[in-house]
This record gives sequence, C-alpha cells and structure tokens, in this order.
Amino acid sequence: MYSQIAANKRKTVLMILLFVAFAAGLGWLFGEYTGDPAITPYVLIGALVYVAFSYYAGAKLALAMNGAHQIQKRDNPRLWRIVENLAITEGLPMPKVYVIDDPGMNAFATGRNPHNASVAATVGLLDTLSDHELEGVMAHELGHVKNYDMRVALVAFALVAVVSILADMMWRISWFRDRDDDNNSS
Repeated sequence: MYSQIAANKRKTVLMILLFVAFAAGLGWLFGEYTGDPAITPYVLIGALVYVAFSYYAGAKLALAMNGAHQIQKRDNPRLWRIVENLAITEGLPMPKVYVIDDPGMNAFATGRNPHNASVAATVGLLDTLSDHELEGVMAHELGHVKNYDMRVALVAFALVAVVSILADMMWRISWFRDRDDDNNSS
C-alpha cells in the first residue's frame, strides 16, 4: 500500500512537470509560428498558475460541477455514519461528505490529500443501496483517498482540460491570423 501511495505522489509530480514542459513547448511553437517568441514566458506563467489553481481548487470545482452540496450528520445520518465509521477504521481524517441530487447511481472521492478529501454520493445511490452495499461503495471511495488516487485523477483531468482549451485557442488565433494575412495580401 505504501508503495502505491508513493507511486501516486510521483505520478502527480511527473504529470505536472510534463504538463508545464508541454505547455512551454506549445507556447514556443506558437510563438515561432506567429513570429512573436515573447509569448512563451506568458504561456509558461499561465501554465504554472493553472497548475496551482487546479491543485488547490480542483476538488471544489469537481464538486460544484456535479451540483454537490455538503451535508452534516443531521442531514443524512445514514451516509454520515457509514463514512465516519470507515474513516475511523482506516485511520483517515473524516472527509467532507456531499450529496448530489441525481437519480443515477454514482459516488466519487476528490481532494489533494486525506486531510482535504471529500466524498460524494448521488441520491439515486442512497435510495437504491442497502447499508451494507453503501458501505462497500464508500469503502471503495475512501480507498481512493487513502491511496492518493483521487489526486492523480484530479490533476490528470485538469491538465487534459487545459490542453484542450489551449489547442482550441491556438487553432482559433491561427485561423484568424491566416484570414487577416489573406485580407492584407489582397
């Protein structure tokens, strides 16, 4: 288990470093294409800011995008007690618990480490599963917390999203630039 945790921490750092290098490379290529190499440092700074933002705020964004609302013990004692008992059993700090108003059956864990972790379950999952089944699902999610799997997934998702956005922006800029070049040559 400890080797898995160490591997996931290394994967996160490696993904971040590769992303920053990739973004800098894209910035350099785009600077060469447009004839403005001064773009590269701005892309590099933007990549670093985005990495920091996604690392520290990505979990909150994931919860907000799914319409999750945080609960306390009185709001859903069943789910709260299951998560609390599992956290105690695994020696983990109690994560924040969220419920998503969705009839589908789903649950997920997010956060950058066990001290900042959150788990979420849909209303459909809570309405459908027995206590024993729900305990299995939440144990699975807390396994992601304990092994830092959720941090790897969070960083990977955030980085893939920004690469897509960068590619789209560069395509649009180059398209308009080509169009302006055509108009100027006429």
